[in-house]
Amino acid sequence: MHIRKVGNAHGRGYALGCETYKEATTVRATNLLEVILGLNKTKVVSVSIENLGIVADVEPTTSVPYCSGCGHSVREVHDERKRHWRHLDLAGMKLWLRYALRRVKCERCGTIVEMVPWAETYSWFTRDFEAQVAFFAQKADQTTVSRVMGVAWRTVGSILQRVTARLLPADLLDNLKRIGIDELSHRKNHKYITVVIDHDTKRIVWTRPGKDAATLAEFFKELGPERCEKLEAVTLDMSGAFVKAVTDAGLQPKMIFDRFHVERLAHDAVDEVRRAEVRENKGTEEAKVLKRTRYILLKNPWNLTPIESQKLAMLQEVNKPIYRAYLLKESLCEVLDNTDPGLARVKLAEWIGWAQRSRLEPFKKLAGTIKEHFEGILAYIPLRLNNGRTEGMNRKIRTLTSRAYGFHSAESLIALIRLCCSGLHLQPVFKFALESN
Repeated sequence: MHIRKVGNAHGRGYALGCETYKEATTVRATNLLEVILGLNKTKVVSVSIENLGIVADVEPTTSVPYCSGCGHSVREVHDERKRHWRHLDLAGMKLWLRYALRRVKCERCGTIVEMVPWAETYSWFTRDFEAQVAFFAQKADQTTVSRVMGVAWRTVGSILQRVTARLLPADLLDNLKRIGIDELSHRKNHKYITVVIDHDTKRIVWTRPGKDAATLAEFFKELGPERCEKLEAVTLDMSGAFVKAVTDAGLQPKMIFDRFHVERLAHDAVDEVRRAEVRENKGTEEAKVLKRTRYILLKNPWNLTPIESQKLAMLQEVNKPIYRAYLLKESLCEVLDNTDPGLARVKLAEWIGWAQRSRLEPFKKLAGTIKEHFEGILAYIPLRLNNGRTEGMNRKIRTLTSRAYGFHSAESLIALIRLCCSGLHLQPVFKFALESN
């Protein structure tokens, strides 16, 4: 091998075993592009500027193709077709990778495309491009991501599904001990998804479209009997569908009903009593006292202002049914504040008796509900677990939904939830390149 000067007075170059300056330039361009791309097991054969943008002809460094189904090497090639993959833009221009993709005859999988090191099978984008889309999706709305990356709005959702499937563990259900279950509406006409969160890691571990018992039953089926036995607590609201699924899975003793759902039922009962009394006393002097008392009755006593406390004291004299409803609500909260399970059991039984004798229909109905779910409500006392974390995660999901201006499919929303709420911390692709160098 020799080094020889080529070119003229206006353009000089050095070639290493090359015959022309053009060949030397091509070699340097492909070598430079290989460094810029930073793709593993990928060789740049040539590069050109075409109507599509910058097109780099690439090929795997291994001459023997590998089956994309089972990953085994295959000798017999059926045919090949040229194909383009979108890569990260270069110098403000779209960059495409081009390769004659081979279809191979695998003994295990039949005729199938070969595996390529730069992209997932059947994807039209490189892994680096998809990783960059996913990073932006964690930070911005889906419309902005589609404009910045130059892809269709729906394509962003498809990319997120592939990225989460690639980066998240195949099974997020290992080592679950305490879980929370809730549903979330993501579209009009009662379109829901069911969400399961791990209380210990504070991450969402499972999501599916729907909110019925069959939907949650799929979770327990995936979890399996052995891992179900390892569960220590399952927090949920009083949804009949969820209760049925948990009971069918044999986890009724570990079921904890969310304290704040119980208190919300008491708040609703107070409000029903207040509205009934306002209607009954409409146009009287008593109605003036009842005016604007809704939030006073629902607030915690220590948050009341002096004026609100005075108005609440007037209710004791003016309208005893409303004040009785207020006392029932506050007494239920005090029962749930207990830390002694035995004492809480006695107090809750006494509260049920008081509510049933109160002559207030909303509280008589609430007493029946609490009696039906007695053990699940008491299970909160020793562990102090509730669905507050699950509700907080639901608020984050609603923010994601609003940021994306809605989702046309539950699958795209689930992909974004898994991306943002399952513990993935992505970085820009170019940052990885800088750190690696």
